[in-house]
Amino acid sequence: MTRWQSIKVREADVLKAVLRFLHIHPAVAWCERMNVGAQEINGRYVKFGFAGCSDIIGQTKAGLFMAIECKGPRGKLTTYQMIFLKRVERAGGVAIVARDVRDVAQVLDGLLRRKPDGVK
Repeated sequence: MTRWQSIKVREADVLKAVLRFLHIHPAVAWCERMNVGAQEINGRYVKFGFAGCSDIIGQTKAGLFMAIECKGPRGKLTTYQMIFLKRVERAGGVAIVARDVRDVAQVLDGLLRRKPDGVK
């Protein structure tokens, strides 16, 4: 085991790093952190978000919807998270499971290198 493999990476740290990266990446138009859960407000039970919604959603400057699910090194996707990411992909969006900023960089840098439709 290398020194780097012994460092514990928390999902929250991955999420923070990915958000910072997205805010400066030239392919990203906007991005927001999404929360899913419920809370009692003024005696009423209020749900927000939906099961499976990715940690981060946004849009690329090319107009593609973007969904990023952040996980620690051993984190596993839930069934709902897998379904949501597949729906985004099938609709032509960008779906990423990020265990590290490099996962996001690889996909977004690839988008920057891609030629627009109709250009040879």
